[in-house]
Amino acid sequence: MAAGDEITSASRLTGRSGPFSGPSLVAGAACAVLIVFFFLEYLKPAHALVGLVVIVAAAFLVNSLMHGAQSFDAAQNGSGTNDGTGILDSTIAAVADPIIVLDRNERVVAFNEKATGIAPGLRRGEPALLALRVPELVEAIRRAAAGGTSERVEFSERVASGRHFEAFVVPMPDGASRDAFLMLTFHDLTPIQRVEEMRADFVANASHELRTPLAALSGFIETLRGAAREDPAARERFLGIMEQQARRMARLIDDLLSLSRIELNAHRRPDKSVELAPILRQVSDSLQMLARERGVEVTITAPPEPLVVTADRDELIRVFENLVENALKYGGDGKRVEIALSSSAGEAAVTVRDFGPGIAAEHLPRLTERFYRVDVAGSRAQGGTGLGLALVKHIMNRHRGRLSIESKAGQGASFTVRLPLHNSQGA
Repeated sequence: MAAGDEITSASRLTGRSGPFSGPSLVAGAACAVLIVFFFLEYLKPAHALVGLVVIVAAAFLVNSLMHGAQSFDAAQNGSGTNDGTGILDSTIAAVADPIIVLDRNERVVAFNEKATGIAPGLRRGEPALLALRVPELVEAIRRAAAGGTSERVEFSERVASGRHFEAFVVPMPDGASRDAFLMLTFHDLTPIQRVEEMRADFVANASHELRTPLAALSGFIETLRGAAREDPAARERFLGIMEQQARRMARLIDDLLSLSRIELNAHRRPDKSVELAPILRQVSDSLQMLARERGVEVTITAPPEPLVVTADRDELIRVFENLVENALKYGGDGKRVEIALSSSAGEAAVTVRDFGPGIAAEHLPRLTERFYRVDVAGSRAQGGTGLGLALVKHIMNRHRGRLSIESKAGQGASFTVRLPLHNSQGA
């Protein structure tokens, strides 16, 4: 081969044929197309941004990919070394997302370790379709290979984990062929999808919880304007029910606002020293009227020495009010509620125990979910909003504390809050 031929061959391999390389031209054109699509509102901003990042990364990686493919083919034919493949592997191994590189025949040229989490069966030199058994992804690869255009596809794993991905298939041309290589990049959308599902569930539940008392209020207002207009006894009874429903709405709105405020400040650790025993006595005193109405005795046991934690006093009062009030409402059949304060291993522990019907084991993991109830009708009848234990959990997260729940059907329930003691935090 003449020297000029060698230069031409090397130029084709690297994609350099002048002051502007082939990859740079293609990347620039692809970026221009994405920008046009974005301004025409065919692409969402997030998708346009991801596409731009993938295209720029492809332009930077193309020289290593071409070198790696040449060395791979040489190794397969018994000539040359695999130094280029090593460079390629080192390059894509540094990328946080899973990456797979295919040749023009859709055979695997290279992949990083993260890609094996999606397709464990990947093998160099083998057809990628043996390992990538997702129909949507296979079709996207074939369209990109045939048309030389980038493809985006979303797919879910057909397994119990239920992970959801988006994949970008980007043709990577050299000077000789428009579709010499295909680079596949994957982004795990599972966390985003779960957050979206949680948001949708939260909006639906909150709307439902607000709609129920609103419907009751509207119905009674209509009745008072009609048949009960001249009936004083019915008017008084209906006004009492309307007041209960209005209070229920107020509690729900208050809990929603509290939850939002706590989540907003979740990254800010409290910085005040708070003694726990006085808070527990204050909570017990504030709930004595409810305890007397239900015939429940509330007792407090605490060590003689003060137990001090770094905390937000108002938020801790909210925690213990929720736990004790729940014990009075749902475990009041046992006729007593015990509040026990103790310490061990640098932590203060507050346990609120009732002796009521208890909670079945299958409900325990979900008790701190928003709007989750063991008994929906019973909870609403008691005036519960379904957000009390969710508030407790989020407050504990902000305080770097823990909430644990123990219960057996027919044997009552124990809710234990653990907080780091002030002198053990190094504060």
